[in-house]
Amino acid sequence: MKALIALARLIDTINERVGRGAFWFVLATAVVSATNALIRYGFGRSSNAWLEIQWYLFAAVFLLAAGYTLKHNGHVRIDILYGRLSPRAQTWIDLAGSLLFLLPFSALMLWLSWPGFIESFHSGETSPDAGGLIRWPVRLLMPLGFGLLMLQAIAEAIKCVAFLNGIDLRSHEKPEEQV
Repeated sequence: MKALIALARLIDTINERVGRGAFWFVLATAVVSATNALIRYGFGRSSNAWLEIQWYLFAAVFLLAAGYTLKHNGHVRIDILYGRLSPRAQTWIDLAGSLLFLLPFSALMLWLSWPGFIESFHSGETSPDAGGLIRWPVRLLMPLGFGLLMLQAIAEAIKCVAFLNGIDLRSHEKPEEQV
């Protein structure tokens, strides 16, 4: 169990760092968006490349922070019954959800998105819009984001099993304590 706990902590650390890094893409998106609007409406100019950078950054925020959000229990859920259950029953639901739904879905999305990235990378695919960007960086975000989400689902499943065995790893740990 110690090796699994170490693996869960490693995955937590990776997603913590990637998620905190993705926060900066929010700022970058806002700056690029505001600059685009200023240039478009203030000077009557526009650039497809800068619009695409906005989309790429927006995609990066959501895809790269998905594992971080799961780690911090920030995904939307409907808690009509869940919130009334005991911590042990909640843990069983979390474990079942991770193993039966989240892990298979993340693995499927990773598997389906990887060939699109590879094809885009090898072909040098670019946007069909004038002045558009290369596409492989944004296509890489899909397998990377779902890979991080899948890893975090594994970490959460490990934490559930540990909790069911009397080891509470899901309490309010600070990321620094996990290193």
